[in-house]
Amino acid sequence: MTQPVLLLVESNTTGTGRQFAQQARTLGIQPVLLCTDPGRYPYVAEDAVRTLVVDTSDDAAVLVAARRLQEQAPIAGVTSSSEHYVATAAATAHALGLPGPDVDAVRECRDKARQRQRLREADVSVPRHERVHSADEAQAAAYRIGYPVVLKPVQGSGSLGVRLCADAEEVSVHAAALTSAAVNERGVAVPRDVLVEEYVRGVEYSVEVFGHTAVVVVAKHLGPLPDFVELGHDVPAPIPEDTAALLRNQAVRAVKALGLGWGAAHVELRMDGDDVRVVEVNPRLAGGMIPELVRHALGIDLVACQIGAAVGAPSAHTPSAAGKAAAIRFLTSDRPGFIADPTRTERALETARSATHTETAVLYRAPDDPIEPARDFRGRLGHVIASAADGALAGASADEALRELAGALRPAPQGAQ
Repeated sequence: MTQPVLLLVESNTTGTGRQFAQQARTLGIQPVLLCTDPGRYPYVAEDAVRTLVVDTSDDAAVLVAARRLQEQAPIAGVTSSSEHYVATAAATAHALGLPGPDVDAVRECRDKARQRQRLREADVSVPRHERVHSADEAQAAAYRIGYPVVLKPVQGSGSLGVRLCADAEEVSVHAAALTSAAVNERGVAVPRDVLVEEYVRGVEYSVEVFGHTAVVVVAKHLGPLPDFVELGHDVPAPIPEDTAALLRNQAVRAVKALGLGWGAAHVELRMDGDDVRVVEVNPRLAGGMIPELVRHALGIDLVACQIGAAVGAPSAHTPSAAGKAAAIRFLTSDRPGFIADPTRTERALETARSATHTETAVLYRAPDDPIEPARDFRGRLGHVIASAADGALAGASADEALRELAGALRPAPQGAQ
């Protein structure tokens, strides 16, 4: 019998994409990656993942490729680990009669302005916001909302284009940049609209939801403003149970209000006292290696759950490990420079990996590569993961390993051009 295949529509570059393919193989299913450029994903060649070059910005082209492949082998499921392609994967799965989320719900969720409107109509608390089409409109909206404000593309991922603006001049400059961008970082056409929103103070968390079940609350570490670069996560968040319950409840309410509930959703929230606002709902697994933290801390493999849902073989998402915690810290640089020479880089990796409770230490760049301060996820240079019996120990261990990994950086001298 011909081996069934799992279609993966593109992939994320530094997260769980590789694990999606590995999990398919664990189930005896051949992963096939539909993408415009296989070279974007180094793991494809390293793991000998079969690829089909397709214009993945065109839903019709993806469906044609899927139907052609279906003539050769049965397709068990269709999914994506990339925010940009979850709607395309959902549409393809629906057209083939395979499991997947509601296509319209996913498409509406990916538009942050329409998402906010749906949530507000369902009485789910969100930041005040306006959708605008120009720098002048952005200034007017910011005046009505009140400074500072956050500007972001209506479609996006990984904090790309998200910026805190303190005054009218900053709003005008950033809005002009966002509205002039006709394509995203993948080269795919995107709306030029901008979301101007209230800056909600407080602490940021995420809740990882599967179906309508809140699996865990995650604490988030953010870099310095005006950017919103995620520098680390702690699983589970070290907060009282009543606080965690409030966050879980609000996240599930948001998922239900948006018509989601199939597979994973990553819900980001801000909490200031008892005020909880939903900042964003993403109809996909979390990025930032959060699924790996959940696996280490709770024994729940969210990647396996997502692949199982895609092929109609649901997996349990109840904890199998009690009382454990995990933390990730991302390596960044505060000024331009380079990754160090091979000897120093290897030494930094070895010492980071040997730090107490360290599970993983990885560099994303090669020796002598240039580096810049991080403005979004693309500026992250590597990461470390630690797990331990409690959150404080896991976090401290991850911090220690990160200090060792930082030995791989060679920042330029202050004031150097």
